[in-house]
Amino acid sequence: MMIKLFRLSVFSSLLVLAMAFSCNKKSSSPEPEPPVPEPPATSFVKGADVSWITEMEAAGRKFYNSSGVETELMALLKAGGMNTIRLRVWVNPANGYNNQADVVAKAVRAKALGLRVMIVFHHSDTWADPGKQGKPAAWASLDFAGLKSALANHTTAMLTALKDAGVSPEWVSVGNETNDGMLWPDGKASTSMAQFAQLVNAGYDASKAVFPDAKVIVHVSNAFNNSLFRWMFDGLKSNGAKWDIIGMSLYPSPTDWSTLATQSLANMNDMITRYGKEIMICEVGMSWDQAAASKAFVMDIISKVKSLPGNKGLGVLYWEPQSYGNWQGYTLGAFDNSGKPTIALDPFKD
Repeated sequence: MMIKLFRLSVFSSLLVLAMAFSCNKKSSSPEPEPPVPEPPATSFVKGADVSWITEMEAAGRKFYNSSGVETELMALLKAGGMNTIRLRVWVNPANGYNNQADVVAKAVRAKALGLRVMIVFHHSDTWADPGKQGKPAAWASLDFAGLKSALANHTTAMLTALKDAGVSPEWVSVGNETNDGMLWPDGKASTSMAQFAQLVNAGYDASKAVFPDAKVIVHVSNAFNNSLFRWMFDGLKSNGAKWDIIGMSLYPSPTDWSTLATQSLANMNDMITRYGKEIMICEVGMSWDQAAASKAFVMDIISKVKSLPGNKGLGVLYWEPQSYGNWQGYTLGAFDNSGKPTIALDPFKD
């Protein structure tokens, strides 16, 4: 009996020691905390097209916060609540700005600051907008099949360069303010909606081949013009065009912004009902010296986009807000003549 008790006592002591060792081991080597996942990129888009930034910097333009401290532009906009940078792409611009190398450099800067990126293909060597959609000089003599190939190759090359630089744009716009198509005369929508649709699809397919998750935008100006949007997207749909987002521009005056914003809201709701697509206001602007009216407008249009059903209102971007001092004759920015942001950008703050 004594032997059994002795053995039981030894066994119990060993068990206690083992448990103590186990506890000490756990306390000295705690389990690592699970990594905190990055939030999904689903937040409301608040941003700006700042494609002029490298050209302005080369010309000696500087930017300042409200306290007068010189600040890098993208960092300044981020501090003001913006989360997205929009960049235009030209094929072979005369001065080099907005070409592939310039766009990659700007996109890398945006990514380094944690900003999201949108790429806008003008498919031109210079400005493309409702009044002009000129072909790049290198594409001028191509037939339509060659034009589609050139567009696809250009898209692939630009997006691949971004991918190689570690930048993944969330959005790609096939064309800029394509109210009557692009790459005129071949892709002029009023002449041949079918050919414009084929060009859109060439850009869509090329974009998805490089960045399958990127959303493709077809961008039309005058967000308040419902008949224009119905004509355009009815035509594209009936011709088999593919797109993910309907992009819009809106440049009202201090006296008509409320009316145009209300009309734009009706149009946005109609686009969602009619096509089931998401909506983004890709460009807004108002005269820099009308900051109070501009602030009221921007606040209102952000609210209206956020009100769209099914979370289909994705965001609002200001076009070149940093342009000041009559930069290249443009006066619809949101910085004053000392290079500081005006109150027009306050609605973008968190």
